[in-house]
Amino acid sequence: MSDIHLHIVSFDVPLPADYGGVIDVYYKALELTRHDVKIHLHCFEYGRGRVEALERTFYKVHYYKRDVSKTHLFKSLPYIVSTRTSDDLVNTLLLDDYPILMEGLHTTFLLKDKRLKNRKMLVRAHNIEHDYYLNLSRAETVPFKKYFFYNESIKLARYEKILTKADHILAISSNDYNYFTGKFHNVELIPAFHPYHRVESIPGKGNYILYHGKLSVPENANAVRFLLTHVFNNLDVSFVIAGSNPPSSLVNLVYQSPNAKLIVSPDDEELSELIRNAHINVAVTFQSTGLKLKLLNSLYNGRFCLVNSYMLSGSRLDSLCVVQDDPEEMKHLIVKLLDEEFTQEMIVEREKVLSNFYNNGDYAKQLILMIS
Repeated sequence: MSDIHLHIVSFDVPLPADYGGVIDVYYKALELTRHDVKIHLHCFEYGRGRVEALERTFYKVHYYKRDVSKTHLFKSLPYIVSTRTSDDLVNTLLLDDYPILMEGLHTTFLLKDKRLKNRKMLVRAHNIEHDYYLNLSRAETVPFKKYFFYNESIKLARYEKILTKADHILAISSNDYNYFTGKFHNVELIPAFHPYHRVESIPGKGNYILYHGKLSVPENANAVRFLLTHVFNNLDVSFVIAGSNPPSSLVNLVYQSPNAKLIVSPDDEELSELIRNAHINVAVTFQSTGLKLKLLNSLYNGRFCLVNSYMLSGSRLDSLCVVQDDPEEMKHLIVKLLDEEFTQEMIVEREKVLSNFYNNGDYAKQLILMIS
């Protein structure tokens, strides 16, 4: 039996694995478990509750209540960090000398604790956080939220130097890798872990175009507004938008668009069917940091993928997507793609590229070498 143990400190409870950050956390921990690493999972909880399935899957699971009180807004530490501090967590970590993987800048208060200075410490960088929050500020329309995101961006830029204390920084995309290697010496490229084992795309044609994403996120809502007003505004094609918690303004905009249909909060099975049966999965973003896991979902399960250049974000998946930033050119490409068959040869090429760049097993082995 393996005697390799690893503490993973997660910013959230990673099940259900239903948004980008926790997808990477959960499937990373799961893949390491398959390689006989004993995972001690520590979760900051703030609404999701305890999940019995985690305790059946991992060696040990601990929960800590995240303190989301407004007093943290006035601290010099970023809110996402100061609300995830815990003496109980530190005391638990001090019971052994196993390596510690901190998920996101969110959980890196541990790097400041002198009692842990001799431990092997790794940080998964899910984003260039200050860029991410600056872009959230630009996308937000509610004044208080806009100010909060902007202020958080400033704090995160100042706080980021804490990463000099980490033994390894695990960048999630090549763009992020280039950024972090320009500032730190201890950076590794470990792409996102994910639930997909093989390409399940269906050859042939579909009769609609799909956008999917968590619509309560301003970035995603703005992407849909862009598509509705600049791309699908005068296209005679069926455009389906699927996602959770859309703002009322977005719902109204969809209802005003004659060829658009909104599917609110589809379950996993329904979303999977929507992705598989669409002719084109379209995805745009206006942030270039991190990796958009919805892109992997579309590539493993859908037919054609039409994206803008920001969506690729150093993912090395350019060859598998149709890439265009200009909305008028997007229209022409949509019309062209609707006449094309998605072929078995395209599926084979996808399988080849994705197995080279997004192989969970290979990156788990790379991580094990760092911690053992």
